[in-house]
Amino acid sequence: MRITFTALLPAMLAAGCATNPDKDPVQLRLNDLDERVARMERIVANDVQVSQNVDELQGNIRELRGEIEQLQHNNEKLSKQQRDLYSDLDKRLSASGAGTVGAAIAGAAGGAAAGAASADNGAAGSNAPSPTEQAVYGQAFDALKAGSYSTAITGFKDFLHTYPSSSLADNAQYWLGEAFYVSHDYDSAAGAFRTVLKKWPDSRKAPDAMLKLGYTQLEQKQYPAARATLDEVTKKYPGTDSAKLAADRLRRIPAQPSQ
Repeated sequence: MRITFTALLPAMLAAGCATNPDKDPVQLRLNDLDERVARMERIVANDVQVSQNVDELQGNIRELRGEIEQLQHNNEKLSKQQRDLYSDLDKRLSASGAGTVGAAIAGAAGGAAAGAASADNGAAGSNAPSPTEQAVYGQAFDALKAGSYSTAITGFKDFLHTYPSSSLADNAQYWLGEAFYVSHDYDSAAGAFRTVLKKWPDSRKAPDAMLKLGYTQLEQKQYPAARATLDEVTKKYPGTDSAKLAADRLRRIPAQPSQ
């Protein structure tokens, strides 16, 4: 029996229609490529996000480094100010003798320190401060050394009010000025140092008080007055540490118009 192409065509078309399109190699290839492209797009998107996160983190790191550098600078500046302060106090103590420290420490301990306090102020016998005076004075001085300036100011004021005739009064008045000075209350500091010079002109604290009065006037930008005060220190107390410090500071006073 002869079968013509025309008779087979419908059967072929039916068979073709029955073929599963998912098994089409071309379609499978396209599906695979779509999946690969989708994965690559996700990877690229992740890379972009990571890059953005990295940029953001780097920006935060730069900001933190800037803050750290600023903090380090501020810390170095504060440390230098503290070193200058302690150096200045040490020089003042050296100029006035070690008795002041001894009196303060012994007074705070309440021990047998009358001799040390007397040596600090050039006093002896009945003029020696009592243990109570030494304790009050020592507490104020310890507060100053510890950087508790407001406590020191209150302590020295109370001491001077309670014991105005004490052999430690000139020392208390001087350290009251120092406490004002390091607190940047220069008007009060100048007044305290002038009181030392007025009430105790022959005190061992007088050269220091005059020197620090000159320093205070410099802080107040009263340059002519500061020059005159420091020059007086060199002339009135030649050969002392105070005179040497005054001469050094005179050389470093900036040129300013008269005020």
